[in-house]
Amino acid sequence: MNFRVLRIELRRSVAPWAGVVILVPALAFLYLLDGEWWRGTTAWTAQWTTLALWTRSLLFYLWPLAVGLGALQGLRDHRSKMVELLTSTPRPARHRAATLAGATALTLASAFALLVLSGGVQVFSHTEYTHLGWLPISLVGALSLVAGAVLGMGAGRALPSVLTPPALTMTAFVFTALMYMSLGRTQTITASGIPVTEPNRISLLSPAVQEVRDTLVTLSASVHVGQTIWLLGMAATGFALLVAATPRTRLIALTPILAGAVIALLVLPSDPRRIYVVDKVAAKLVCDGPVCVTKTRQERLADLAGPGKEALRLLHGALGGQAPVSVRENTALLPEGSTPQWSRDTVLFDFDDDVIAAAKGKELTWALIAQGMVPGCTPVGWSGLGGDEFAQTVAVSWVLGDFRPLPSTLSGDLQRTTEAETRPVWKKLKALPRAEQLSRINAMRAAAFSCKGEPFEVLSGGTSR
Repeated sequence: MNFRVLRIELRRSVAPWAGVVILVPALAFLYLLDGEWWRGTTAWTAQWTTLALWTRSLLFYLWPLAVGLGALQGLRDHRSKMVELLTSTPRPARHRAATLAGATALTLASAFALLVLSGGVQVFSHTEYTHLGWLPISLVGALSLVAGAVLGMGAGRALPSVLTPPALTMTAFVFTALMYMSLGRTQTITASGIPVTEPNRISLLSPAVQEVRDTLVTLSASVHVGQTIWLLGMAATGFALLVAATPRTRLIALTPILAGAVIALLVLPSDPRRIYVVDKVAAKLVCDGPVCVTKTRQERLADLAGPGKEALRLLHGALGGQAPVSVRENTALLPEGSTPQWSRDTVLFDFDDDVIAAAKGKELTWALIAQGMVPGCTPVGWSGLGGDEFAQTVAVSWVLGDFRPLPSTLSGDLQRTTEAETRPVWKKLKALPRAEQLSRINAMRAAAFSCKGEPFEVLSGGTSR
């Protein structure tokens, strides 16, 4: 490609405006709206992988815009009534198509790179863990914008109508919506009988990804390969439509996108558990004695080590040989809606847990004791207030020998409700002989770790179901 011609194309075409239309709404969406992308350890500026995944999720809206902008660019020759003049020149059609596509591709890729860069600058100040595992996620995102725009250009050249850009934009938006809501998801039933939906391989034909709910989750290598094949086929079809001059060649031009879709579906994983996987390098444990965190949050180990060791000491004093012997950040990846899985030997915790997040110093020790006594059976991805939190308060108070409400971000009314429900149960438990107290605590832990009973009901004097 002649770079002088490319510079002229960038100055005189709407290609630079295409980059602006992609970049500005994306930045406005992220910075002006308060959403999950600003909260907890999965914030878009907290880790490199979460940055890549959150910016990819924006393609739900940005990719249809890229397709429509490409179609608008593809109509340029028709609007200027220069089609016959350009076809009579000796310059090959592929050269003109390469210049047209290259200018728009350059601005769209640059816009997406600036979007990632704006978050990356902040990630540097929020984490000590740096890696390149996030890069394929972002590269595929940039490629999707380029491929969508080139496909739009080819469709605009093949169907020269003022209705083509809006029609293609809406079609692309409906496509991404269907991939996210129905065609791209499969319903399954968890072991606890809760129906949930999980993404399937068809959903991966959409450039967008689902919302981030765990910092240790990334896309598998087979997803990157399959999506790249699909997007390259899409771009090849768009370019072929740009240079096609007859109905027959336009039909032949559809071959790459169809072949790309077939090959991609063969490469993309069919098992939902192989789509979003745990990043093994990020999940590697960094330890200070019996207290461990993942490599992604190694900077938090210093603040956790002391309270963690103290929690283990207090638990051993209360439970003896049945006490856990280590504290570790939970790295299990379970489907949303499934029942959590816990270990009696290890206190598993999550930095996104409201109690853990709100606690510091002694309160963090109490929060870890709560996790070791009653880890909680709320289905993965759900939230709520009830028996598990009440049982945690009573169990921690029993270990400490004095009533201690757990640290919380709940409102004052809910905190008072929790104290009103738990204080009488704690007093009743403390009034029992030591052997009976220990019996109830062991029964409560059995119900809590099996998720087959009501721990608070057991502490109140009922029976575990």
